[in-house]
Amino acid sequence: MVTELPFTEGLRGRLGPARHAVRLDSSPRSRVWRVDLRGTPAVVKQAVGSADADERYAREVAALRLASRVTPPVVPRLLGTDPGARVLVLEHVAHRRPSPDWVVGYAAALARLHAATASVPADGVSLPAWSGPGPADLGAFLALAGRLAVPVPDGTGAELEALLRRLGAAPGGALLHGDPCPGNDLHTPDGIRFIDFEQSSLGNGLAELAYLRMGFPTCWCVTDTPGPLLREAEAAYGAAWQAATGGAPPGDLVDACAGWLVRGDALVQRAHRGTADHLARLPDEDWEWGTVTARQRLAYRLGVVARLTADRDDLRGLSRLAAAMRERMLSLRPGLAPPPRERPEDA
Repeated sequence: MVTELPFTEGLRGRLGPARHAVRLDSSPRSRVWRVDLRGTPAVVKQAVGSADADERYAREVAALRLASRVTPPVVPRLLGTDPGARVLVLEHVAHRRPSPDWVVGYAAALARLHAATASVPADGVSLPAWSGPGPADLGAFLALAGRLAVPVPDGTGAELEALLRRLGAAPGGALLHGDPCPGNDLHTPDGIRFIDFEQSSLGNGLAELAYLRMGFPTCWCVTDTPGPLLREAEAAYGAAWQAATGGAPPGDLVDACAGWLVRGDALVQRAHRGTADHLARLPDEDWEWGTVTARQRLAYRLGVVARLTADRDDLRGLSRLAAAMRERMLSLRPGLAPPPRERPEDA
């Protein structure tokens, strides 16, 4: 494996030599180093590892440039790029341990990130539209209910189809991170900066605000945010969006949460998404990923959505189904504990 620092001649010409390179931990999809540029620490990142490396690199660069509109900043400053080598150079941002109420500042920073393209469109910048759940997800979710011997209330299928239509029609244009997990947020004395924008897209911001209620569905570190903190964080998101755009966040948070419930790919790491019907695996097997198992993830999400939709006439069948599926899972597996309430120290 090639591991030398990919600091090309073009980058040296613009930024000077990179000295004292130290390789940092990263996913298999990238290589990352901390370097010294003329006495200032910086980060060098190279996209590697799969056929979509060019696309991931282009997404990250585009998102960082769009997010650079936000003041105070919500991303590290982009110092240089070399598309041929799929290398970007960022200012080094020191991370400190998050405070116990970190989700409040996180939500406000997330709103400001989303709003980067809400009032000023991303003209001339290539980012794909956010992709939500589809008919195959609904089919797999309802099939799982059958495997669990849980009757599907009349009309629930139609409710879910209408949900997909609403999610597809939700106002878009917000700059979505794509994987806004603990660990992709750097906590500094001057606020939060987000990193790792390889999955960024344009869509409805509530799809990512829903991470707080749904326990960070695409992340290894699932957590159950306590109710008071959750309400404070959601209020902080709304206030930050209002300040940035002059209006309330568009869309429906309950719909966004229900959308995450039916996505089987949100039970596995990114490398395994799109490879199988992961909901169909659950009756016969369980697997660990991060702080909880797949069954714990689903049981938690079922409970969240059952409560959120209880008073929704257009999702009443889903509420009853989610509650029944959760009860059935807990009767079959009484040891399914809820997710932890505290953020892991290494996230």
